[in-house]
Amino acid sequence: MQSLSAIGRFAIFSGRVAARLVRGPWFLRGTFEHCWTVVLRCTLPVIAVVFPFGMVMSLQGLAIFELFGAHRMLASLISVAVLRELSPVLASVLVAAQGGSSFAAELGSMRIKEELDATEVMGVDGVAYHVVPRVLALTLACPILNLIGSVAGLAGGFLTAVVFKGEQAGIFMSELWAFTGPIDLWGGLLKTTIFGAVIGLVACYQGYNATGGAAGVGRAVNDTVVYSVLVFLTANYVLTSALFGSLG
Repeated sequence: MQSLSAIGRFAIFSGRVAARLVRGPWFLRGTFEHCWTVVLRCTLPVIAVVFPFGMVMSLQGLAIFELFGAHRMLASLISVAVLRELSPVLASVLVAAQGGSSFAAELGSMRIKEELDATEVMGVDGVAYHVVPRVLALTLACPILNLIGSVAGLAGGFLTAVVFKGEQAGIFMSELWAFTGPIDLWGGLLKTTIFGAVIGLVACYQGYNATGGAAGVGRAVNDTVVYSVLVFLTANYVLTSALFGSLG
């Protein structure tokens, strides 16, 4: 029953956020400031994680393709895996760990210090002023970081295959887009947009409703990362099946 009650409260909170998104007011300056902060904080971690994954994928894929004499297929494997799954998922995990946890901590601290209550006493809509800009910021930042991660992953695969393993750069580049198309790029952007919205809603819900002092803020931060990752990884399967399931 407690779980169902929590889901219901989250649904009501999400509905309040959606209503503010439709009718305003919109605090766009705060939205872009939060978005810029998240992108700055997460760019290096995303590159540092996705780039080595691209290198490892290239290394392992090359070892397998050597068994069948299909070296030229390596670039296609890397591009499909990075654009469809690797970069969207890893970038979103890092956004949840960095941006989502940060927003949960900020709102939780404001709730504990009664700053959110003071905002509403002054006649300012707390959800519109504090929550909506943060949700929009993560919704925008996640696809941007996915693009950065995609470039990093492809670069990592190229480095291992061409520089370290001596594959032909021309063949690698010509085969890079053999099995990929606009749907792979746009699909990754769509997925990360949805993931960013999920992370933003979970983070702001946890922070906005934090209780129990500093320990409560810590729980809100931890729950933000755990729940948002669980939700968007589950959603990832559904979205991948809908976008790419018929492509083979």
